[in-house]
Amino acid sequence: MNILTLLIFTPILFGLVILLLPSSLRASFKYLTLAATFLQLCFSIYIYMHFQTGVAHAGISNEGQFQFVQKLPWISLDLGSLGKMQIEYFVGIDGISVTLLVMTSLVMVIAAIASWEIKSNLKGFFALFLLLDMAVIGVFCALDFFLFYTFYELMLLPLYFLIGMWGGARREYAAIKFFLYTLFGSVFMLLVMVGLYLSVKDPVTGSHTFNMIHMMNPANYIEGSVFSVLSNATILGMPARTVGFVILFVAFAIKVPVVPLHTWLPDAHVEAPTPVSIILAGILLKIGGYGIIRICMGIFPEVALSGAFWLGLLGVISILYGAFNALAQRDLKRMIAYSSVSHMGFVLLGIASSTAEGISGAVLQMVSHGFLSTMLFFLVGVIYNRVHDRDIYNFRGLGTLMPRYTVYVMVAFFASLGLPGFSAFVAEAFTLAGAFKSHSVNGLLPYWMAICGSVGILLSAAYFLWTLQRMFFGTVSLKGGEVWKTALTDLNFRETATLLPLALIALLLGIMPSLVLGKVNDSVLALVQFIQVK
Repeated sequence: MNILTLLIFTPILFGLVILLLPSSLRASFKYLTLAATFLQLCFSIYIYMHFQTGVAHAGISNEGQFQFVQKLPWISLDLGSLGKMQIEYFVGIDGISVTLLVMTSLVMVIAAIASWEIKSNLKGFFALFLLLDMAVIGVFCALDFFLFYTFYELMLLPLYFLIGMWGGARREYAAIKFFLYTLFGSVFMLLVMVGLYLSVKDPVTGSHTFNMIHMMNPANYIEGSVFSVLSNATILGMPARTVGFVILFVAFAIKVPVVPLHTWLPDAHVEAPTPVSIILAGILLKIGGYGIIRICMGIFPEVALSGAFWLGLLGVISILYGAFNALAQRDLKRMIAYSSVSHMGFVLLGIASSTAEGISGAVLQMVSHGFLSTMLFFLVGVIYNRVHDRDIYNFRGLGTLMPRYTVYVMVAFFASLGLPGFSAFVAEAFTLAGAFKSHSVNGLLPYWMAICGSVGILLSAAYFLWTLQRMFFGTVSLKGGEVWKTALTDLNFRETATLLPLALIALLLGIMPSLVLGKVNDSVLALVQFIQVK
């Protein structure tokens, strides 16, 4: 049994056990879920420790360089004179995948611990939680486009119900909005996927293929096919490959989320329960960035280069728009949601630079933001579980009442605003370095984009420090008076045990970013060379 297969399907096995157990054993459901995610974390750490670096293991466009590969026939259909349709269960990872797998596994452990606050319909919640866990891990491992799309779509169902059934007062609206936005992007992705399948042939068997690695090689395209590099085919008056890139980019940009496709995110975060907010911010947004790197840039590299200015512009708009909106929020959870829009803008800016520094910074930013957003949303959940309120202006002087909690908030805030010594500083520095270098090396991005990115860091310091000053310093003043004062107890053991590893990881990645950059470097260099050659 391949270890990636174990990593992907372990949650669904535990989910089936939970479904089969009687409701009288509902107290065990949270322990089984935690065991499933912890076992996944052990698998991912094993994969990380045994992952080989070097040019020979860079992956990207070379199938033989991916690691922990498993390829099995999945769906086979004889189409007569048209040949044979072969869809494979094809999984494998390169340097970009492995770091995101470890991050995802740890975030799911934190989300499982946060799920202990759920009190109603535990069997349904934890079964859906584990189904979602399987889907997000599968996305980062799939190398067959059909398999990738299957996992990508499978995330929709559990998220819709987790928000719609266990969310806040406007949970139905938030769930439907999230579902429709994501489905809008993925439906058109399906059309491009089919077009690519009909345009590409397996160099060995000669049959059409969904293999994403084969789709990256122009030599595998059928002459005259719609997405062939040499084809003059047009769709709606535009080159077919440009249309394909735009459609796929929109689908992933919704997930990132990129302004103006971001409006589902604040509503979903505010209404979702804490564990679902953690998964949304910590993992789901990274799937968008990963998809842009793996699929958009990998399959349509020349379009990514020609449209780099527009990608960078969208990144800058997201950085500034998200930061200004975060400054205007009263709801702590909504403020952090808009900060995610701003910080993920750096990912798009780094990708648009098409430089080794920029793309490395983008990957590190995804990993860093995965841990930091998990920490931030967990901290919001701590307050909300005690007094069921998140309005920043309803709290003052929390540093006196909850000193340990305040320390972790300060760590999360300072790390997120890019303080040197923490992971976000290195990620954003590399991203901006890539944006600056891009102008002189390949002329893709103007200097002012990097300058605007720097302004975004300044604005993030403003909204985080302003929130810290309003909520935690000064004389104790609470909207709920003595009732709230009694309820706002400091962190318990479970909460401290959850937050401490996240704080240490943010510090460790700031001091030793090579833990991520060392694994992604070869794959990033291979990707940059692949893009420039094309």
